[in-house]
Amino acid sequence: MGAVTLKGLRKSYGAVEVIRGVDLEVRDGEFMVFVGPSGCGKSTTLRMIAGLESITAGELLIDGVRANDQRPADRGTAMVFQSYALYPHMTVAENMGFALKMAGVGKAERAQQVGRAAEILRITELLDRYPKQLSGGQRQRVAIGRAIVRKPKVFLFDEPLSNLDAALRVNMRVELGKLHRELGTTMIYVTHDQVEAMTMGDRIAVFHGGLVEQLGPPLTLYQRPANQFVAGFIGAPRINLVERPAAGAPGPHRALWQRLAEAGDTAATRRIGLRAEHLRVVAAGQGVPALVELAEHLGDISILHLRVDGVAELLAAKVPAGHTHLAPGVPVGLEPDAAWALPFGPDERLLT
Repeated sequence: MGAVTLKGLRKSYGAVEVIRGVDLEVRDGEFMVFVGPSGCGKSTTLRMIAGLESITAGELLIDGVRANDQRPADRGTAMVFQSYALYPHMTVAENMGFALKMAGVGKAERAQQVGRAAEILRITELLDRYPKQLSGGQRQRVAIGRAIVRKPKVFLFDEPLSNLDAALRVNMRVELGKLHRELGTTMIYVTHDQVEAMTMGDRIAVFHGGLVEQLGPPLTLYQRPANQFVAGFIGAPRINLVERPAAGAPGPHRALWQRLAEAGDTAATRRIGLRAEHLRVVAAGQGVPALVELAEHLGDISILHLRVDGVAELLAAKVPAGHTHLAPGVPVGLEPDAAWALPFGPDERLLT
């Protein structure tokens, strides 16, 4: 069992409070992702779960047992860091089995457990090598293997893929998903990369300013964000946010707002959000007039960054491949799908 419960968890460094009361339950066997910008408190929370940071206030329960004052080694957790932290003078097998050796596990049993972990991670042929003979991805597998052999209740990952190149990160995301399915062990994964969060997590906790802004399945956070921060942080390109036009605002701004508000507008609505895939680009003279400022042609799709007179920020729209004629300076029209519009109130929370 590996359920983790946080009740009113707080962390202060002197007079500075960095975790301001986190209530969260990680289910047994769940892949939970903590995501948020740098300095939001996600890694600090993970380190408190691991026992590497003291808890100022609140309770940490692991399998229903209060763990606030337990030693890290007694909590049933194993942590994989951003840095591989492998001993350069030890082989892969020795690195993976070192914690077991320190715990007094016999040589034969160590070899068996290391061999099993190596099979799971497909690094059996690397067991006799030294870290300097490995690629970055192989070193990270060894670091994960070192955690596996401890048979923890909970795996803790602190941005473990951030040192890898883009292609290898994608491969390792797939491998970690397979590992979770095979082991069935609770995993808590910290990242600032919302793509990692969306593709890996059963549920995502979005951190901001030492609090959890929203907790839920990836698509729920994407389609029904609790507030503007979550809406802006989850999703690429960033969600379009259009302010309610003031009196005397330019015609294109007013026309865009009217189209966005077709599904329902209230006096409380201050901004309306719309994802790039729900903003259709049509020929100039149709829809809301706009001007292409930047075109990113990505092969399968193109992302257009568009200027609408009166709207403070550029709007992003996804269009199918083949629209290479839509270059900077080209006038177009916009037709938003109001059914997907997200209205936000003065407090920046989603209006239901």
